[in-house]
Amino acid sequence: MEDLKTRISKIIEKFDDRYGTDHRCFLHYKEPYQLLFATIMSAQCTDNRVNEVTKDLFVKYPDIKSFAEADLKEFENDIRSTGFYHNKAKNIIACAKMLVERFDGEVPSDIDDLVSLPGVGRKTANVIRGNIYNEPSIVVDTHVMRISRKLGVTKKEDPVSIEFDLMKKLPKDHWILWNIDLITLGRTICKAPVPHCEECFLSDICPSAFKKNTKKK
Repeated sequence: MEDLKTRISKIIEKFDDRYGTDHRCFLHYKEPYQLLFATIMSAQCTDNRVNEVTKDLFVKYPDIKSFAEADLKEFENDIRSTGFYHNKAKNIIACAKMLVERFDGEVPSDIDDLVSLPGVGRKTANVIRGNIYNEPSIVVDTHVMRISRKLGVTKKEDPVSIEFDLMKKLPKDHWILWNIDLITLGRTICKAPVPHCEECFLSDICPSAFKKNTKKK
């Protein structure tokens, strides 16, 4: 059986052939703070839904100062359809205020600065670092967690452990692409709970291909 390093190289080659190597962001934005707020809203919500909300939201609140000065109840109503809108609204307004007061209205690139912002964890911080600042970053969302394990690239179970494990195993120039490719694969072929292995271009090298899902004991 081939070693993991060889299998990872084959997986990446197949991803590159199928999806290309352009960085694609599924959330719509023009300014860095817009991507930051959209990513906060995307928790437990689809990117399509967030894009529908931000289409009007970024017109109503045209700059970061307007977000910082937003009325909480009104803002909750503006983003209600993204779910968990109480916490999201509170965090986005507080985040905007901190960006204005501490960072001169600019979204920082340093991960420690980013995770100091309300509502921002390592996943969101790495989205910003990878997409805005082109810093090699591993973004661990549900697709990355699930499919990285199915491909046998990691055995870790929590997001932070998976992030650092993938950093050791994946080439840096594919860190952000790993997230993009796995989201695409997870939405189209390797769906949960029933993946379409018969359609998958990775089935010949995926150790989980054609295996029924089993519950962990």
